[in-house]
Amino acid sequence: MDVFTREKRSQIMSRVSGKNTKPELIVRSLLHNMGYRFRLHRNELPGKPDIILPKYKKIIFVHGCFWHGHIDCPRAKRPTTNKKFWNEKLNKNIERDKVTLNNLKQLGWDVLTVWTCEVKSIEKLRNKLFSFIEGHRENFI
Repeated sequence: MDVFTREKRSQIMSRVSGKNTKPELIVRSLLHNMGYRFRLHRNELPGKPDIILPKYKKIIFVHGCFWHGHIDCPRAKRPTTNKKFWNEKLNKNIERDKVTLNNLKQLGWDVLTVWTCEVKSIEKLRNKLFSFIEGHRENFI
């Protein structure tokens, strides 16, 4: 049983944004400060990626730990109420992410996922982004 009424839960869920989230804005700001130029949310690409660096043939997704199932992350803990609903919903998200990743790789793109929990440490994030963009492809597959 949910602790909120159906209407209240609906109101809460309607506020969950799919793009231009705070973690995404942090990653974009960091990339911009590092001198990289990018495109956003190109719907002609599979999965409508958050950040596209066409010059480098690189794509960055900024994923919420809960919604995309970040393994071993406390933020990805699944709700204990309405388990069937949440397991189906979150498993579909994870499966869709796998298909999207595979489709992008087949099109020749390198893909990096930045998890919301990784945005806490700006220096580590900067190093991860720099290594991905300037580094070797094998490190991130």
